[in-house]
Amino acid sequence: MSGILDRFSVTDHVAVVTGAGRGIGAATAVALAQAGADVVISSRTEAQLKEVAGRIEETGRRALVVPANLAHTDEVAGLAQAAYDEFGRLDIVVNNVGGTVPNAFLDTDVAYLEQAFHFNVATAHALSRAAVPLMLESVGTADAPRQKSITSISSAMGRLAGRGYLAYGTAKAALAHWSRLAATDLNPHIRVNGVFVGSVMTSALEFVAGVPEMKAELESSTPLGRIGEAEDIAAAVLYLASPAGKYVTGKMLEVDGGIQQPNLDLKLPDLVPSNGTADDH
Repeated sequence: MSGILDRFSVTDHVAVVTGAGRGIGAATAVALAQAGADVVISSRTEAQLKEVAGRIEETGRRALVVPANLAHTDEVAGLAQAAYDEFGRLDIVVNNVGGTVPNAFLDTDVAYLEQAFHFNVATAHALSRAAVPLMLESVGTADAPRQKSITSISSAMGRLAGRGYLAYGTAKAALAHWSRLAATDLNPHIRVNGVFVGSVMTSALEFVAGVPEMKAELESSTPLGRIGEAEDIAAAVLYLASPAGKYVTGKMLEVDGGIQQPNLDLKLPDLVPSNGTADDH
């Protein structure tokens, strides 16, 4: 009889992870390999991908390195076929690439908002749309799991309100609802979920690590008292992608240290009326 830990195995599955050169993407790719998957990894920087590929191969699994500009939807969509051509199947997609620099409201023009949506949502849709027909080719066969999985990395700012996060938060909220809607479209053979990620010590937070006061504020504003690790998110993705999560679809898992409000104040000032005084009304 198999034990509960066996449900977290993805042995001989094939996964695609975007933004896998470092941070959450790299940790997720390695975690999937440790659980038994062969992994296609992609980002802009080939040297970073090769380092991650080495970590994957140390687990005894195979890695396919595909350097690409993942802001281009044709390049990100091509990862699905690359996985199928190399490994003969596709089981898991992790839409990790994304991100948008915080910006004040009046500095957030329409183009900036559109770019945020494109990089965080359109890229995920492009890869997933290309992957679905290939996933369906091996659904229910003797040597493949009956369900396949798509997991997208959103952000706690997709469910919280914080000054300066309008473009980023709007895009991440859209990605979360995209996951719910896609799950409805792809039931019952392909499960679609996402992760609302809190503050994780990746390159995006390197500036915090160098400012002790800011780091202390971030930690003290997080109920669990610490900044997250990339492996915290990788573990959540493995749960959602593996048979351990086979009864979960259309859901967003909150992995954020327990925050119910933003834990990093960007110190953006109030807008000032044109007459230079506040309205009394």
